[in-house]
Amino acid sequence: MSIALRDVWADTLGEIALENHDLLVLDADLATSTRSDRFAVAHPDRFLQMGIAEQNMIGVAAGLATLGYIPWVSSFAVFLTHRAVDPIRMLVAQTHANVKIGAAYSGLLTGFTGKTHQDVEDLAIMRAMPGMTVLAPADATECAAAVRWATDTPGPVYLRLARDAGPDLFDVTYRFVPGRVIRLREGSDVLIVSTGLQSVRSLEAAVLLEADGVSAGVLHVPSLKPVDTLAIADAARDVRLVVSVEEHTIIGGLGGLVAEILAEHEPRRMVRIGIQDTWGESAPNAFLLDRHGLSPRRVAERVATELSELSGR
Repeated sequence: MSIALRDVWADTLGEIALENHDLLVLDADLATSTRSDRFAVAHPDRFLQMGIAEQNMIGVAAGLATLGYIPWVSSFAVFLTHRAVDPIRMLVAQTHANVKIGAAYSGLLTGFTGKTHQDVEDLAIMRAMPGMTVLAPADATECAAAVRWATDTPGPVYLRLARDAGPDLFDVTYRFVPGRVIRLREGSDVLIVSTGLQSVRSLEAAVLLEADGVSAGVLHVPSLKPVDTLAIADAARDVRLVVSVEEHTIIGGLGGLVAEILAEHEPRRMVRIGIQDTWGESAPNAFLLDRHGLSPRRVAERVATELSELSGR
């Protein structure tokens, strides 16, 4: 089992700060949950506790960026993409400020925090914001690489961080490249396109499908913006069905991205698996994944059903 992305984020920043003395971390009174408390212990002089005031935190970060600092802001995703969306839009995105957003507790799987704290709309909001880079790593290795790239690259970055750990997907040879999509598995019947930790579950679904005679390819999209549109179109060219799978609403996130690309470059039958325009709820992770069709078994069942209906037309 991998290390949780929130832990990787904090530990990687702690390592980078040893060499980069312009790096700062700003927290909105959630340090023990987001793990930014680890950075605070390692570099107390470069940790700023801003309290429960996300809007103000973004303003301070934007100001620090004008002085040459590299501020990472930390809070739950829902508070950043909703409560602080106006200052992010006005002070960070529009000015191209060098502010990095570490969005912890993103997606559906936030333990028992309930629907008020579950952010399944963040990718749609941030992807639509001009000038914002949007990243969703799949495992610890990719997360650490994305954190290092974001810190070194000028401009606003939104990094989606899951609360819990998932299986390892990449090894030490991995290098993060903005916009690149990664073929995790070749397949001739269906292409499953996924992002974040859901890519691992999609890969597991492809294995289940293979046992039933279905050849399923899996394409991982760690960078939703920018993204290599032609690579996604090329991957879809030789299959009958494309399925997007995301721990996010099917509106405006990865599913919207893939649909836009296929419509413009490679029209195909497409199915979007994700949160079906509804709010989350307080429940164990396994229950939520199964309820919303995101567990490997449920993804495999949906793909098999869609292929069967496609063959019967």
